[in-house]
Amino acid sequence: MRIISGRWKSRRLCSLKGTTVRPTTDRVREAWMSAIGLRMDEMTVLDLFSGSGALGLEVLSRGASSVVFVEHGRRALQVIRANIDVLGAQAECAVIEDDVFRYLGGNRDVFDVALADPPYRTKASARLVSCFLEKPFARQLWLEHRWGEDIDTPDVARTRRYGDTALTTLTA
Repeated sequence: MRIISGRWKSRRLCSLKGTTVRPTTDRVREAWMSAIGLRMDEMTVLDLFSGSGALGLEVLSRGASSVVFVEHGRRALQVIRANIDVLGAQAECAVIEDDVFRYLGGNRDVFDVALADPPYRTKASARLVSCFLEKPFARQLWLEHRWGEDIDTPDVARTRRYGDTALTTLTA
């Protein structure tokens, strides 16, 4: 896995090993970044269900001012911290070890963009959309989920399909 573009272009990242992990492919990450576009300068970003941290580090590489990573998995947290260290991005990153929904329940900040890649075959995507609609924690939520997953999104949501993966954008 590598950073696709920006100041850390082509830098390799550590990834999680195992069959229970589903990292975002380079193709989907590139599509995601292209969809966000050039509006990344000085953005504050919330990376939920961070995994390896690749999504948050990609936007940081492209000009975001800061990223808060929220992850609960012990192995994933080690990988996120290792990737931040490899890039020397400690000053621009905060790593929160917590359940995403517990964190959101106590969070008072509103970020420019929230990136979320919850585990497939759970109710996390639908629950996250519900949380966002009830109390927006970002100006936009970019959600990666399984194509065909039953998520009750409002008409204002925009979904793009990439094979078995879908990217849905919601605006507060």
